[in-house]
Amino acid sequence: MRTRTRRLTALGISLLTATALLPSSAATAGAAEERSTRPSGGGLSATVRYTQYGIPHILAKDYENLGFGTGWAQAADQVCTLAEGYVTVRGERSRHFGPDGKPDGSLSSATTNLSSDLYFGGVRDTRTVEKLLEQPAPAGPSAASKKLMRGFAAGYNAWLRQNRVTDPACKGAKWLRPITSLDVARHGFAVQVLGGQGRGIDGITAAQPPTVKTTKPTKPTKPTVRGAPDPERTAKAAREMFSADDADMGSNAVAFSGKTTANGKGLLLGNPHYPWQGGRRFWQSQQTIPGELNVSGGSLLGTSVVNIGFNGDVAWSHTVATGVTLNLHQLTLDPADPTSYLVDGKPEKMTKRTVEVPVKDGAPVTRTQWWTRYGPVTTGLGSQLPLPWSAKTAYALNDPNAVNLRGNDTGLGFGKARSTDGILKSLRETQGLPWVNTVAADRAGHSLLTQSQVLPRITDDLAQRCSTDLGKVTYPASGVAVLDGSRGDCALGSDKDAVQPGVFGPSKMPTLKDAPYAENSNDSAWLTNADRPITGYERVFGTIGTQRSLRTRGAIEDVSAMATKGGLTVKDLQEQQFANRAPAGDLAADDAARTCAALPGGTATGSDGTAVDVRKACDALKAWDHTMNTDSRGALLFDRFWRKLTAAVPNAQLWKVPFSAADPVRTPNTLNTAAPGFATALADAVTELNEAGIAVDAPLGQNQFVVRGGQRIPIHGGTESIGVWNKVEPVWDAESGGYTEVAHGSSHIQAVGWGKGRCPEARTLLTYAQSSNPDSPHYSDQTRLYTDERWVTSRFCEKDILSDPKLKVVKVRERR
Repeated sequence: MRTRTRRLTALGISLLTATALLPSSAATAGAAEERSTRPSGGGLSATVRYTQYGIPHILAKDYENLGFGTGWAQAADQVCTLAEGYVTVRGERSRHFGPDGKPDGSLSSATTNLSSDLYFGGVRDTRTVEKLLEQPAPAGPSAASKKLMRGFAAGYNAWLRQNRVTDPACKGAKWLRPITSLDVARHGFAVQVLGGQGRGIDGITAAQPPTVKTTKPTKPTKPTVRGAPDPERTAKAAREMFSADDADMGSNAVAFSGKTTANGKGLLLGNPHYPWQGGRRFWQSQQTIPGELNVSGGSLLGTSVVNIGFNGDVAWSHTVATGVTLNLHQLTLDPADPTSYLVDGKPEKMTKRTVEVPVKDGAPVTRTQWWTRYGPVTTGLGSQLPLPWSAKTAYALNDPNAVNLRGNDTGLGFGKARSTDGILKSLRETQGLPWVNTVAADRAGHSLLTQSQVLPRITDDLAQRCSTDLGKVTYPASGVAVLDGSRGDCALGSDKDAVQPGVFGPSKMPTLKDAPYAENSNDSAWLTNADRPITGYERVFGTIGTQRSLRTRGAIEDVSAMATKGGLTVKDLQEQQFANRAPAGDLAADDAARTCAALPGGTATGSDGTAVDVRKACDALKAWDHTMNTDSRGALLFDRFWRKLTAAVPNAQLWKVPFSAADPVRTPNTLNTAAPGFATALADAVTELNEAGIAVDAPLGQNQFVVRGGQRIPIHGGTESIGVWNKVEPVWDAESGGYTEVAHGSSHIQAVGWGKGRCPEARTLLTYAQSSNPDSPHYSDQTRLYTDERWVTSRFCEKDILSDPKLKVVKVRERR
């Protein structure tokens, strides 16, 4: 170990290309690559060693130089996606793309460019991010984190200056221009508030006080009164908004302790479900500062640290958590002024923020936002959850992550951790993660799941004392608290061990250590391990004793059986990832096939009243193997049928045996084929496939695919409601042959363990590959691995990096 450290230190200090250590053929190729790309001048620099599938291993002497190499390498693969993100956080989308265009949703829920610009323009004008950067650690980002951001910006700019952009998405675009470290920080801020202010941007930027008539009336008038939100409808909308069922991000992860493995060391399988396009893609790399940091994994684009990954001793992944990262304060307004609100009977004036947005081919648009001690006034969280601003009432949104720019420091702490306790230490000291759980395993055989996220400090007691009539319904239903903003005693308060006021401290986080397995599939922490359920946490973290999703149920069945079998290895993790078992099929397909076969005349009536021959469909359902493999016949039919059935039949009517908290993994069960809508869903699914020219028993991969380079690549996996571990949410286009693209699903997959040596045993797969540039050789190479269920053997140790047959070594520098 000492010898390896000395060699790495020498490499880091001199930043040599290491070609002298390569086999002669690789050395020649590496030297040629370096000669062709070596810039002149001084400044920041790094050595980037590319291995198979374009994965960069970035070697630098300190954090600023590491950030430089990371920014350079990310720009090389994703310059257009990154550049559009920087346009977004500068508040300049309307200037370049027009005010009515729609952002891709990567950095907020804004439905128009204008709405996005009004919000991010306000962030810019108020110096929100600059103020966070000025805060000393631990409340603000550390010096190392700020150096990484400075270096990242410099690396991005250096790549842009020294290379020709070939990606048609931004080639020659006026909006493609150099960035600053502040742009990098603003991008990080946008990611932090995705679950809070980011959900309410349309409501924040549209919020305006009720109008008052200025003409002299015959009788006194009051400001226009808008209807109060309906509590039951709002509760339902909030529950759906914070549900994993329709979310565009999710994940599975499981950690196995040494009690279950072949060698007593831990194992981790991480399977995040993220968008396949846009700015929330992952990007793979290894980051090394000799003697300081050595970590490999996936980073969200624009992020200068590894978010999900492993080092020589510990591996971790994240799953989107059920904790509600915002709350609302219902304001009682001053009868004389709807822009003033009362707190303990005293009026407080709202802060007026005016934002001007330049618009393409038009005059600038100027709008006003209104802010309170609790946060911005909002008139809704999405179109389904309106919060009208009336003469008497308005709603302010509290998002504690709007003062949290510590996510990079949490990631740095993970990269330097040497155990699951080190993971917990980083979470405790930085408290930087806004909306995810952490699942981890280590070389010593420990396992961990912790829901350590930054949440508003909403205790059940506080909600009981301070909820408004609306909050009394929304909080138990969804975890969204609506507190009485007119009472000072309803303030959120602080925990002594919290890094910032108004949030829970680390001691309150649901955590499970050293269980045989610890698993999460985007349900609450309660059923992390079916034999050791976690209880005692506040409702804002999630539910206890409630029905789990089919994905959670299937995952727990699988991983508990694996833990019971024991003797587990990385190969077992790989097999679990691509088993593609459909729990909904196990529960419902046979009953559906039997009921289908018993339909009089072999027909069912569709929603349009037409009788449909379903006999071939009955046979296809009976023969289906209950998996979502590319060669599974009948899988597509079940998928289309199941979507229609679950959309039409409420959960309470779908199953004959209801949910029981005493048997949460196996209930509910037994499909209620007598439910109104069963035969209709079947008929409509058959009609849909017939009209698309798709046989009911066609192999799944024939009609579930993506097109890359003009070629179809079959895609396995299945949708959320079917419960497949290997989740994909494909886009249906009947005219083009079925499911023709993946919106989101399995992304940066990693299966990690440890053997006898010091190098981790890791297999990874980035399903959509490193680059979104169709001209890149790494545009779809890993997608082709994915369709064949093949993995990349991670090269973590120096000997493995230097022996890669595809090794390319590039020394990158600033020009000054």
